[in-house]
Amino acid sequence: MKSGLSGAKLGIFIFIGSALLVIGIFMLGNKEALFKPTFTVKAYFRNIEGLRNGAPVKLSGIDAGAVQDIKVVGDTVSMIEVKMRLLDEIRHFITVSTQAEIQTEGLVGNKFVSLRVGEGGDEPIKDGGTILAKEPVSFADIIEETQGIIGYTKEMTRDLADIISRINQGEGSIGKLFRDEALYNAATDLTISAGKSLNSITAELNIITQQYKSLGVSVSSAVENINNVVMSLDTLLSNTSQGKGVIGSLLVEGTSADSNLQTLIINLKEISEESKIAATSLSENMEALKHNWLFKSYFEERGYWDASGYEKEIDRKTKELDEKIELLNKKIDELKLLESSTK
Repeated sequence: MKSGLSGAKLGIFIFIGSALLVIGIFMLGNKEALFKPTFTVKAYFRNIEGLRNGAPVKLSGIDAGAVQDIKVVGDTVSMIEVKMRLLDEIRHFITVSTQAEIQTEGLVGNKFVSLRVGEGGDEPIKDGGTILAKEPVSFADIIEETQGIIGYTKEMTRDLADIISRINQGEGSIGKLFRDEALYNAATDLTISAGKSLNSITAELNIITQQYKSLGVSVSSAVENINNVVMSLDTLLSNTSQGKGVIGSLLVEGTSADSNLQTLIINLKEISEESKIAATSLSENMEALKHNWLFKSYFEERGYWDASGYEKEIDRKTKELDEKIELLNKKIDELKLLESSTK
C-alpha cells in the first residue's frame, strides 16, 4: 500500500518535470526561432559593447530573430563578426542597404541588435549575406565626454565666481559702476541726457519730415503751374500760327492785317521820300536866301538880325535840315527792311 503510494508520487513528479521540460524547450525554441523557417545574415563591428549569443534582434521594435554566433575575424580584434538568425517572413524587408546597430534596453539593460530597413528598390539579401553595421555608442565614451563637460562647467563656474568677487570688491568698470555711487549717478545722468537728446532729435526729424512734405507739395504745385503755362504758350503759338489774334494777323501772310501793314509801310516810305525831297529843296532855298542881297536887306530892315547874325541863323537852319534829311534816309532804309520782311 505504501509502496504503491510512493510510486504514484514519483510518477506525478516525473510527469510534472517532463511537462516543465517540454514547455521550457518550446519557450526556448520560440525565442531562438527553432521551429520556424529562418535565414542568416552577418554584420561586422569594431566593438560589440557586451553583446552576447542569443541576444534578440529587432526590426522596427518587433522581434525578428536572435544572435546566433559572435567571433573575431582575422588575427587581430579589429573586426568582430556577428551572425544573426532571422525569421524568413521578414526576408523581403532585409536588403543589402539594411543597417544593424547594437543598442541597450534602457540605460544599463541588456544589449540587442536593431535593424533599420534599407532603401526601397535595393537588391534583397541572400542567405548568409552581409548587411551594413553602425558602430554602437560607447557608454565609456559618454562618461568621458560627460566628465569633460563637467570639468568645463566647473572651470566656467570658478571664473564666474571670480568675476562676481571682483565686482563686489569694486574692481573693473562694472565693479566701479556698482560700487561707486558718483559713477553710477553720472551714468544715470548720461542716460537721461541721451534720452532727452534722442527725443529732441526725433522732434527735429519730425519737423524736417513735415517741411519735406510741404516742399514736395509746393514743388508739385510749381510743376503744375509750369505745365499750365507751357500749355498756354502752346495754345498761343498755335493760334498765332493759324493767324488768330492781332499778332497772328500781323505775322501770317495773306491776311487783311498783313496787307494793311504792307500798304502802311509803303505809304510811310513814300511820305519819307517826299519829305526828304522837300527838306532838300528847303535847304537849297535857305542857302540861296543866305546869298541873296534882296532878302538880306529885307530882313535887316525888319530888324530880325544883323548881317553876321542873319548868316549864322541861315547856317543853323541849313544844318538842321541836313540832319533831318539824314534821319529820313535812315527811316527810309528801316521801312525798306520792314517791307521786305513782310513780303
